[in-house]
Amino acid sequence: MTNVTTFRQKKRRAEPISMVTCYDAWSARILNDTDIDSLLVGDSLAVVMHGFDSTVHATVDMMAMHVAAVARGAPDKFIIADMPFLSCSKGIKVALDAVQVLMQAGAHAVKIEGADHQLDVIGRIVEAGVPVMGHLGLTPQSIHKLGGHRIQGRDDAGGEKIIKDAKVLAAAGCFAIVLECVPSLLGERVSRSIEVPTIGIGAGPGTDGQVLVLHDLLGTDPSFSPTFLRRYADGHTFITDAVQAFHQDVTQGAFPALKESFQ
Repeated sequence: MTNVTTFRQKKRRAEPISMVTCYDAWSARILNDTDIDSLLVGDSLAVVMHGFDSTVHATVDMMAMHVAAVARGAPDKFIIADMPFLSCSKGIKVALDAVQVLMQAGAHAVKIEGADHQLDVIGRIVEAGVPVMGHLGLTPQSIHKLGGHRIQGRDDAGGEKIIKDAKVLAAAGCFAIVLECVPSLLGERVSRSIEVPTIGIGAGPGTDGQVLVLHDLLGTDPSFSPTFLRRYADGHTFITDAVQAFHQDVTQGAFPALKESFQ
């Protein structure tokens, strides 16, 4: 199984790290049979699985339920769980309680968005023996502050701030850092400036690894097509065609056949 040591080793050997989101047991069982390095139970599940309009609706209990399902389905994978909205902003005790719930549900590490205001919490969590992954650039939990899903670090000041924050997170003990929606050159600069690996999503090819939402790479939502997304399947058509075929067989009396019935 991949672990925090593997992440550093892969960066030293210039071996790209692969990560996808995973939210439930059935997809976890499939991913457990792949070579993917790690699974992220992201707070994006509030949008993908529950139909909310942003990740701020994810709760600790919601995250824990999905983490447990993924852990049961993918016992051989390294699982990272997002710390949900405000769970790290109400004091150390609240944050540690949330970490305990997620780790006991089956996570092997947690991911925390932001830098400056999170350093004390990150330090305490790392001291408690829990691996922490950082997250810079577009941080969806701060989407209202950022004014929407905008590329971050486009100007010199913004880029330097992200580089500085990455160094601070690495010094605080983060074993890896997600870089979301930053210019390609900045993604490469950040990756070269720190010893811990970076995992990009919309951060160009110069990061140490890449992550995508599983449902996005499977093409389940044709209306979602950000620049950084590559679809590896037409999941929407595959699923709708299969269900339509089932519907047609049922309505025409072709299913079930004798071989699909108990005699």
